[in-house]
Amino acid sequence: MTGLGAQGRRRLTRRSLPSTPISDATVATANASSQPSVVTALYLRTKALHAEAERTGIIRSLLRGEASRAGYVLLLRNLLPAYRAMEHGLERHRESPGIALLSRYQLERTLAIESDLAALCGERWSEEIPLLAAGEIYAKRVAHAADGDGMRLIAHTYTRYLGDLSGGRILQRLLARSLELLPAELTFYDFPHFSDLDVLKADYRKALDEAAELAPDPQSVVEEGAIAFSMNIDLSCAVEAAVPHKSATVAAVE
Repeated sequence: MTGLGAQGRRRLTRRSLPSTPISDATVATANASSQPSVVTALYLRTKALHAEAERTGIIRSLLRGEASRAGYVLLLRNLLPAYRAMEHGLERHRESPGIALLSRYQLERTLAIESDLAALCGERWSEEIPLLAAGEIYAKRVAHAADGDGMRLIAHTYTRYLGDLSGGRILQRLLARSLELLPAELTFYDFPHFSDLDVLKADYRKALDEAAELAPDPQSVVEEGAIAFSMNIDLSCAVEAAVPHKSATVAAVE
């Protein structure tokens, strides 16, 4: 297994933030104004949690180029229910003010994750790769966020989609290098309908702000973001604990 190297890990850490890094001047301006944007508030509220996420569990191993194939497969399988719940909620509220601004981008990852799992493990992946308790809890929380007007889903799209757009391309290259994964096993990181992912990320970040402006309780969106990061940390640690480090095998991946 080939490591990424210190410089590459630092680059990925910077770019895997789920929003464009915010300068001290921007933060100072936000503090001086009456109310920062919700995306800025999400960034500030989850900054420490993001740093913790990168230092713990399977995510730490992935960023260091030290994760096993089995560990990556288990993570992907346990992220899938959260994406399903999020995308079901976005579809359910697709005509609602705010959520409609996000749904129009059609960034759905569920089919790509399922395709990757089939390529990695075979068609019986859903029977052979376990769903951990932490994965179930995360998915249930996302489903709960879709209740009511669904506006708390903004926090989960911030955490997941903006994170995928920020660090996904580098992580895709890292996984191809360290785990020798093939393009057909990494479609989760592809957004084939968009020619410029940097433009997409900037546009989606703006859409998140515009959607959040319509939320009756913007602070609930910010706090939901902190919950989302905490649950990602719990899932990352659960995956790392479930994968043997010596043999690093899951039966379906052998």
